[in-house]
Amino acid sequence: QEIVSGESEEESNGVNLMEFSDEILLHILSYVPCTDLVLNVRRTCRKLATLCLDKSLTHTVLLQKDYKVNKDKVKQLMRDIGKEIYQLNLAGCYWLPSSTIDHVTRCKNLVKLNLSGCHITSLRLSKMLSTLQHLRSLAIDVNPGFDASQLSSECKATLSRVSELKQTLYTPSYGVVPCCTSLEKLLLYFEILDRSREGFMLSGQLMVGESNVPHYQNLRVFYARLAPGYVNQEVVRLYLAVLSDRTPENLHAFLISAPGSFAETGATKNLLDSMARNVRLDALQLPKAWINGSGLLQHLKFNNPFYFSFSRCTLSGGHLIQRVINGGKDLKSLTSLNLSGCVHCLAPESLFRKAEDDIDSGILESLVVSCCNLRHLNLSAAHHHSSESIGNHLCQLLARLKHLLSLALPVCSITDVAANVEKPKPPTASSLVPQTFGRKVRIGMQTYPRNLVDQANQKLESSVFWALMGSLRFLETLEIIGSSFSSAMPRNEPAIRNSLPPCVRAQSVGDSEVAAISQLTYLQSLTLAQLPNILTGSGLVSIGLQCQHLRTLSLANLGMMGKMIYMSALMDMLKHCKCLRDLRLEQPYFCAGAQFFQALSHCSSLQRLCIVSRSGTLQSDAVMSFMANCLEVIMCHMFMGESLTVCKNLQQSIVRSFQADRPALNVVIFPLLHEDLTEVIRDVPMRHLDEITLFKSRVAEEPPNLWW
Repeated sequence: QEIVSGESEEESNGVNLMEFSDEILLHILSYVPCTDLVLNVRRTCRKLATLCLDKSLTHTVLLQKDYKVNKDKVKQLMRDIGKEIYQLNLAGCYWLPSSTIDHVTRCKNLVKLNLSGCHITSLRLSKMLSTLQHLRSLAIDVNPGFDASQLSSECKATLSRVSELKQTLYTPSYGVVPCCTSLEKLLLYFEILDRSREGFMLSGQLMVGESNVPHYQNLRVFYARLAPGYVNQEVVRLYLAVLSDRTPENLHAFLISAPGSFAETGATKNLLDSMARNVRLDALQLPKAWINGSGLLQHLKFNNPFYFSFSRCTLSGGHLIQRVINGGKDLKSLTSLNLSGCVHCLAPESLFRKAEDDIDSGILESLVVSCCNLRHLNLSAAHHHSSESIGNHLCQLLARLKHLLSLALPVCSITDVAANVEKPKPPTASSLVPQTFGRKVRIGMQTYPRNLVDQANQKLESSVFWALMGSLRFLETLEIIGSSFSSAMPRNEPAIRNSLPPCVRAQSVGDSEVAAISQLTYLQSLTLAQLPNILTGSGLVSIGLQCQHLRTLSLANLGMMGKMIYMSALMDMLKHCKCLRDLRLEQPYFCAGAQFFQALSHCSSLQRLCIVSRSGTLQSDAVMSFMANCLEVIMCHMFMGESLTVCKNLQQSIVRSFQADRPALNVVIFPLLHEDLTEVIRDVPMRHLDEITLFKSRVAEEPPNLWW
């Protein structure tokens, strides 16, 4: 009786959730997925039934990464609160059938609608948009078979009022652009392949009936991102042709992201000349061929720029300071800067300079002083070697940027120059293995020696990279990528079989530098690629212990090629990553066995897994057991060295066993070096392909808040 009375007294003294104010409860409920609020939570009591339908919770419905939502939940949600929804995001919900998307018509008051990645025909789109008279922002895909002539007059009337449009094109087409006569923001993603599934070459010419002219007179933002391929270049030129005739007076952001060579033409030159005369820009990104060797930047005028991207340009540091930074004037507004692959951007000139030569610290210092409010900075894919001058190391200068949230650096740039010169030859893998007498030792499974780890960390605490990590306490995204690294995973071409050796200065970057990253308490996304001196992997364990907010982890080609002696530390790290949602591993000869998947099963929040391994192996039973234990996993991509039969059997087993309970499940298991890999890749949902399966630097890839 004493125990019972004590418990009741404790309960009476406790805090009842329902006693909180409505404001606090609404804030708590804002973290609950909308489907759970409407379909579950509101049925618990009268108070929550009222609060769950509050306008602050139903005004904006985000389903883009709610992988548990199915067609029945969406239908019920639209029936219950459709009229209360003003913004609806269904981006990337590839698993929902078209008939489910039809229920969006219940949302009569919609102002913003994102259907990127959803299956929808031109007829269904016409029927839907005909009922959404208040729509002002729209995102859709344009797939083969799209026919603008099937759009009704009511649909075109709705489109005429749309001011923001995002189109992802999988076929040569203007899509709905000609119908949008009030456009202020236009985002175009070109994902058109050069060949059809049957192997026929495609043309960049628009289909019959697609000759309507886009209306750009009110345009403020123009953004185009091209996937590799000449057809994408042909089609984007048709979109740009109208701009070259008459440049919108209010244009303030002009961005074109094009891989490889995208030659400048007479029309594009006229467009750039017109922009130089008539507009003042706040954001700029151009293909490298349009900037290299031209005086364009000298003539363009900027207002309060917030984003610049000169990715892969041969722009020298001298030109960067003179023509863009302009002595530090008006650059306090710049929050995002992408200099990825800009190999000479920190040197005074590029004419007689080798890519491996030391940087000019004065140029970097001018950049840091002028752009002191930078939040996103990308310096990857280049050799940025610091000189031996005291206090002028790249890491020391970047430490002044206290507002940084995301940062991408080449591996060779974080080397402590003095230590690199004096440091003896790094120990080999065998020297780290405890010597035993007359007994064989399995190198790959050895636990890392603690005394060596402690010694390394003590030495590192005085290094410039340790100091940099200590000064950027609020950094959320970090990428450390080898300057010569290239992923084995293809885009539209066969898998890469050979990789370039790492930079000489990168040879000393290893476990102790990785340990320095553990200072980033708020780190959410980490990419490490081509760190040749990873031996024990002890730094990974430190990150797992200290970086408890880590959600995305990408590791590629760590340590010596062909030897994964850091596997033990990686498995220890994974046991601590409770918030990890996305994991990408790319390592030759990787063994995806029972011990690895058992450790990975501790990542209770994991949703997406991608493994890329030339000559790698896997254990089918271990994969099946992992999928059964990790109920949140909806994407499993493995590109290994196994036979096609083994891969197909495992893929079919996973789909057959788990598809019913996981509607968003996407499984691709395929031999990495198989000739049909590109055909398999084209069927992967763009959300997964772009965010995790393909390796790329994502820091400052796009302007911040480009789309909601």
